[in-house]
Amino acid sequence: MEPEATTPRSQGGMVGLFWIEGDVAYVGTPAVDPAPSVVLTPDGPRVRGSEPLEWSWGEVTDLRVPDAPVRSTAVRWAARAASFAVAALDAWVPEEPPEMTVVIAAGGVEVETSVYSGASVAYTQREVDLSLGLLARMVRGEFSPVVMSEWWRVNQPEKVLSSREREIVLEGWLAEEWLAEG
Repeated sequence: MEPEATTPRSQGGMVGLFWIEGDVAYVGTPAVDPAPSVVLTPDGPRVRGSEPLEWSWGEVTDLRVPDAPVRSTAVRWAARAASFAVAALDAWVPEEPPEMTVVIAAGGVEVETSVYSGASVAYTQREVDLSLGLLARMVRGEFSPVVMSEWWRVNQPEKVLSSREREIVLEGWLAEEWLAEG
């Protein structure tokens, strides 16, 4: 198992740039108020936190994550190995996960908000590309975050998915294969 993802919560987990928890899908991980979270609903994206905002999908012209943390497999493994070595020496202090920016464009205005990444080290470039493809399909009305929640409800993985397993799920969503199965 690839250990680059954060520990799964009993009710949710990471697939690409998304955190799925119950009937809710997030870009990044859910945060504790007043920190912002970006929630993807069937009606449109929402920013939760101290400055809440919401849009319908029909209003949104773009939704992107320009700075998702990406590292090669070798660099991710080296960083993880270094973390374990420091922890073994009892010198490790847990860090917050990396932040990334979510940009939502609607009505000629772009809103940027920071969210925490679900990957403790970084995502693969493939995960980021597939996730951005799904966000683009949501903006075009070709994909609903309900598919993510339904997938989670049916599958509820008991372990943190490896990057390749997450890529397979994202590929299935993009190809609409999961819809045919479910």
